[in-house]
Amino acid sequence: MKLSGREAEGYFARPDPARAGLLIFGADPMRVALKRQQVLAALLGPEAEAEMRLTRLSGGDLRQDPASLLDAVKATGFFPGPRAVFVEEAGDSATEAVQAALEDWRPGDAQIVVTAGALKAGAKLRKLFEGHRNALAAGIYDDPPSRGEIERMLGAAGLRAVPADSMAALTELAARLGPGGFAQTLEKLALYKYGDPAELTPEDIAACAPQSSEAALDDVLNVVAESRSGEIGPLIRRLQAQGATPVSLCIGATRHFRTLYAAASDPGGAAAGVGRLRPPVFGRRRDQILRQAQAWDAARLETALTLLTDADLALRSAGRTAPAMALVERTLIRIAMLARAR
Repeated sequence: MKLSGREAEGYFARPDPARAGLLIFGADPMRVALKRQQVLAALLGPEAEAEMRLTRLSGGDLRQDPASLLDAVKATGFFPGPRAVFVEEAGDSATEAVQAALEDWRPGDAQIVVTAGALKAGAKLRKLFEGHRNALAAGIYDDPPSRGEIERMLGAAGLRAVPADSMAALTELAARLGPGGFAQTLEKLALYKYGDPAELTPEDIAACAPQSSEAALDDVLNVVAESRSGEIGPLIRRLQAQGATPVSLCIGATRHFRTLYAAASDPGGAAAGVGRLRPPVFGRRRDQILRQAQAWDAARLETALTLLTDADLALRSAGRTAPAMALVERTLIRIAMLARAR
């Protein structure tokens, strides 16, 4: 049977021990591995490895010895409790061995958990699990984690006092980071807040979140929009050291000032304009965008966008003589000075 996204999330949290098998497949190995870890922990408990109630096989093992899966499913353990056989990196070549084990599966046998890469709808292994009366298949796609999934991960990390603004910041962070990076960030947050009963704040999240070149770009754009021209040069040097290009900096600045223009030119005012932004912004970033939009007017933002367009054209011109990053830095300083001309 095929599980939809919401059904799969519920099943991963509370797997049915009466099922013969489960296939988890997807293009991102990290996302698949995290779901496999979740379902095995929920199915077997924390001591499964130590009590030898979990057997690990690979797709290569089944190619060399197809009977090894059925042997592991039928094996009697030394410790009481549910058992599972985990088959990693399986493909269509493992279908016959898995089919034989599923057909011979009986209550009390070890549950079969199989992971695979991206499988097309017509893949033999996927069709086997989706068509089996007592097995399940779940596809893992590159979608940001849902609110329910983030809440589950927070609970597992021991973080329960999470107000709405912090949840919004975490949702934004989860969409930006990969699954592994977000899981590591939650581990850091759990250590950071260990023994601290206070609510999780956006400042706590910012202290533990990885500092990427995107975050450094946001720093530059914020100081420009807030007319802190003296800070532009050092921040650009840092961005340049991280590998940022003048063109990417110009594109990022243009996107940021278009966002400010959309908010500032809204007939209902900047606050209403920020609320209508798509994609929506939350938490501390929303406060920054609102504050910056209120500090500018539509006419000066149009001038800023004109300066950025001219800089972009100059960067792409074959006859340019000025160094590219110096040209962008000068443009950003001119824009920062615009905010003071009120």
